[in-house]
Amino acid sequence: MGRCDGRCTLVVICCLQLVAALQRQVFDFLGYQWAPILANFLHIMVVILGVFGTVQIRSKYLILYAVWLVVWVGWNSFIICFYLEVGHLSQNGPGCLVTPVPDSQLAPQDHHVITVSGCLLDYQYIEVVSSALQVFLALFGFVYACYVNKVFLDDEDNFDFVGGLDSYSYQPPQKSSHLQLQPLYTPG
Repeated sequence: MGRCDGRCTLVVICCLQLVAALQRQVFDFLGYQWAPILANFLHIMVVILGVFGTVQIRSKYLILYAVWLVVWVGWNSFIICFYLEVGHLSQNGPGCLVTPVPDSQLAPQDHHVITVSGCLLDYQYIEVVSSALQVFLALFGFVYACYVNKVFLDDEDNFDFVGGLDSYSYQPPQKSSHLQLQPLYTPG
């Protein structure tokens, strides 16, 4: 039975990131903010490049993936802080009962006032949990991307180019301490 090495673990982490990003994308499409939707889409693209770089041994893709994960942790940390400070949002969580308030003076003419009650989980907490999961996966992804990239670079450094200069290549024994030069052809 085989064991899962760093490459295998990184692919699993990337797959978990894709599932979490797709789940988050569905919830973000329910809202009205386009920046998180675009950020999720970009994240999905970079994670796919990370999987490709891991499977195809492409160091530059892994470096791009690792750098993106640093940005992604920053973005998700901002989202966590934003939603925890805002408090009540106009978005609805699961189990919420939305009641429109007709003829309210608080809303402009093209908007409606609603009341929301009975939520199982407020929308901001769904965003915070989703962002925390993204940060958790990104931290593990960053560590494994750096590890796998180091292994790739070490393997490139140890590669024997056409029987090159490593200790495993054949070297005929030398007869004397001097190397005598001999012509390749005799003049004649």
